[in-house]
Amino acid sequence: MADKTKVGMVSLGCPKNLVDSEVMMGLLAREGYELTADSASAEVLVVNTCGFIDSARQESVETIIEMASLKQSGNLKKLIVAGCLVERYRDELQREIPEIDACIGVNELSDITSVVDRGRKRLPVYSDSASAPELFLYDETTPRLRATAPYTSYVKIAEGCDHTCAFCIIPRLRGQFRSRSPESILREVEILAAQGVKEIVLISQDTVQYGADLALRDGLARLLDSIARVEGVEWARFLYCYPTGISDELLKVMAERENVCNYFDIPLQHVSRGVLARMRRGGGREMYERMFERIRERVPGVALRTTFIVGFPGETQEDFEELLGFVRAVEFDSLGVFTYSDEEHSAAFELDDKVDPRTAKRRERRLMKEQAKIVRRKNRAMIGNRVKVLLEGKSRRSDLLLEGRIESQAPEIDGSVLINDMPEDCAARPGDFVTVEITETADYDLIGRIV
Repeated sequence: MADKTKVGMVSLGCPKNLVDSEVMMGLLAREGYELTADSASAEVLVVNTCGFIDSARQESVETIIEMASLKQSGNLKKLIVAGCLVERYRDELQREIPEIDACIGVNELSDITSVVDRGRKRLPVYSDSASAPELFLYDETTPRLRATAPYTSYVKIAEGCDHTCAFCIIPRLRGQFRSRSPESILREVEILAAQGVKEIVLISQDTVQYGADLALRDGLARLLDSIARVEGVEWARFLYCYPTGISDELLKVMAERENVCNYFDIPLQHVSRGVLARMRRGGGREMYERMFERIRERVPGVALRTTFIVGFPGETQEDFEELLGFVRAVEFDSLGVFTYSDEEHSAAFELDDKVDPRTAKRRERRLMKEQAKIVRRKNRAMIGNRVKVLLEGKSRRSDLLLEGRIESQAPEIDGSVLINDMPEDCAARPGDFVTVEITETADYDLIGRIV
């Protein structure tokens, strides 16, 4: 290995993928590689891809091609592609983009240093579990170089998924659900807190399933309770909850622990019983409305976020109107909508009665228009309130504004608090918590002044 070889990392997709990128960077840094954020100066580039839906695949391929051009215009000598896209299209990628020097899948992250060092790695598509590599799961001893702000960190508490949702191929890409031990997670959180991390964000494919494979009862609730006791942790939140695993004990911990954010991210995907049955998810509108009533009763002031898929095969106008009525009734604080993506190897790929993409797009726009009304109304009700804000620094929109988040705003996915005024003697820095009085609103964001 050439010492001080410059390696760049381009991470695409979700926070779970970002943690994988951070692990690869940590392994490379431990071996003496110099990491650079400047792709043009890198001698080796690793593109960690997302392959979940069509738009993500397209972004990944376009990024790979863009980075490959640096072999002519930059210092690039070696291009490595990692992540979910490799699990789906390993052979096709190396055949169609010959500039790729190596491909490593999601369970081969620990190979990154040897691949960077030695060059080409053309691994086969594994035909059975006996020949596949051991499923990867990092722990608190795994080197990791965080790419988030110093005061916020994601912590992946499990990997893989056991659900069989018809639209999803994550189990095929990442294997069965497997939890880290509570001791490993808690030790990692203690290390992060000692480094100045104030916000811990727990992630996995299904966070409320945490510990089920370890025979832990109320695993997530117990884990959160332990994390809340760690000195220095001011906010702990968790993302990606399957709707059937929200226990009374989890609600109790959220309500009682002041530093556990009153925030639920529960991707429902739909509420029509017919559509959910075709999605292989079960549930329905009445069940979900009772669930949210229970959450709001047990955790006053809780913020609710969800995501939906419109245009799923067989979705009728009546199904969509039921979904629209549900959104009006529940009034989510934050909502994301995806149009159905027909994914090869998914069960839904074989379904007939496909919805016209233009119809699906119209439904997406209509649902988001309805949600925008709800958010504007909720935000206007915040005017005059004083709230605790995690200050993140200058706004990406203007150097004249500061930006931060309240506990109902998760990093990267929700709105922000824009700060346009503060006392002259204010010495707050990014990572500090400040009190902000909300004075105005702007679309999905709040505007206020530090008091």
